[in-house]
Amino acid sequence: MTLLEQWRNAAYSQEADPKELEKFWQRYFIKEKGVYEQLLSNPKEVVEGTVKELADKFELELMAMVGFLDGINDSLKCPNPIEEMTEDTKVSLEFDMELLYKNMIGAKADWLYELPQWDDLLTEERKKELYKEQKSSTTIVNGPKIGRNDPCPCGSGKKYKKCCGR
Repeated sequence: MTLLEQWRNAAYSQEADPKELEKFWQRYFIKEKGVYEQLLSNPKEVVEGTVKELADKFELELMAMVGFLDGINDSLKCPNPIEEMTEDTKVSLEFDMELLYKNMIGAKADWLYELPQWDDLLTEERKKELYKEQKSSTTIVNGPKIGRNDPCPCGSGKKYKKCCGR
C-alpha cells in the first residue's frame, strides 16, 4: 500500500469512531497551519527534499507530511508524484501563491486563508478579487428557461413543445 493510500485510509476511514476522526483532523489542521505559517513567511524560498526530510524539517509525523503534500499538490507550480511517492521521494513545495490562496478558499479552510502572513503577500483588494474568482468558479449558472411556446433551441423553427419538448 502506498503512503498516499495509507494516509487516505486513516484520514477518511468509514470504520473509525467519528469522535476519534474529528480529533485526528483537529490535530492535523493545527500542524498544517504551522507549516503554512512557515512557508508563507518566506514564500520565495523553494522548499525541497525527500518526504522524510520535509517531515523532519516541519516536525511532522510522516503520515501528516503525506497529508500535507496531498493537500498542497494542486497549488504547486510542478505537482509532486504523490500517488507513488515513498519517504525517499524528492518533492518540492514551490507553490503558486494566488492559486494556493484560491484553493484554500475552495477548501473552506478559513484558518489558512485568514493567516496574517497573507497580509504581507496580497493586498486586501487582491484577496477579495481571488475570493470572488474562487466562489464564482464553483457557482452553477443555469441558462434561460425555455417555455413551451418559445422557439426550440435546436433551430428547427418549431415551438419547443412541438419539437424537442414533447
